[in-house]
Amino acid sequence: MARTKQQQPESNPSLSIKSVTKSSVWDIQENDVFRMWEAAVKDAEVRESIQHYLDIFKSAFLIEEIKSEDALERKSYEKRGYKVTTIKFDDNLKFVWAIKKRPVVRVTDLTYENIRHISAAKLLEVIDRNFGGGWDSLSQSIQDIILSGFDISTTTLPADRLHKKGGMYDKKVEDGFEVLEIPKGGWVEAIFAKLKPEPEKLRMQFSNSDSDDDPDNDDEDVIVEDNYSSHDEVDDEVEDPNDEDITEDNYSTMMDLGSEDPDEEASGLIDFADE
Repeated sequence: MARTKQQQPESNPSLSIKSVTKSSVWDIQENDVFRMWEAAVKDAEVRESIQHYLDIFKSAFLIEEIKSEDALERKSYEKRGYKVTTIKFDDNLKFVWAIKKRPVVRVTDLTYENIRHISAAKLLEVIDRNFGGGWDSLSQSIQDIILSGFDISTTTLPADRLHKKGGMYDKKVEDGFEVLEIPKGGWVEAIFAKLKPEPEKLRMQFSNSDSDDDPDNDDEDVIVEDNYSSHDEVDDEVEDPNDEDITEDNYSTMMDLGSEDPDEEASGLIDFADE
């Protein structure tokens, strides 16, 4: 049994056909796809790269091209949950597309691209469909995908102890975790899931005293350069040791004495000046 919340349909009206990626495309719905294409029909670059942009949308949507505009064929797709529209670039180039968001219903539907675009409640619903086997029943690859987007904790306790007041269950729920409970005989496995916060992009910045008077230039990105030529110049100044300068008074070496005891490491400093 999972504690679930109503998941609201995703939408990201700020995205355009040129800015959408195989990850952010999961933030939009069918009508957003139509809007993007309609806004881009006069863009020559988009027209020349239709297949490229279609491939991006196909990572999150089922897209079928309808060769005819037959009303019965359109209705057959609509009955299966597709939305249908005509995208017209000009009189000689137009498409009738049936589009439906790819469902995430099985653990095998989870990917690194969509994992951060579903809710914790939806994730637990998908895990619950995996034959009720619990967290350990998931393959390592699926676990890795889930852990890339969610904080996961699990515990297995007797049914009468799981909801002990002030215990782990209460603390996790108070901290915003969703919970899936999987009965296992007289015991219950609880899987706690919470979406990880977006990772912050690291930037190197410094404060330039010369720009303190400019409020728009308080921080500047630092460009770090590796000037290998300067290192080479330093190396060129270091002369190789002259064999004539090495004497018995200044030469020493470390060597392995080859102890026969495998548990004992033996090494010695031999100074040839003592010979």
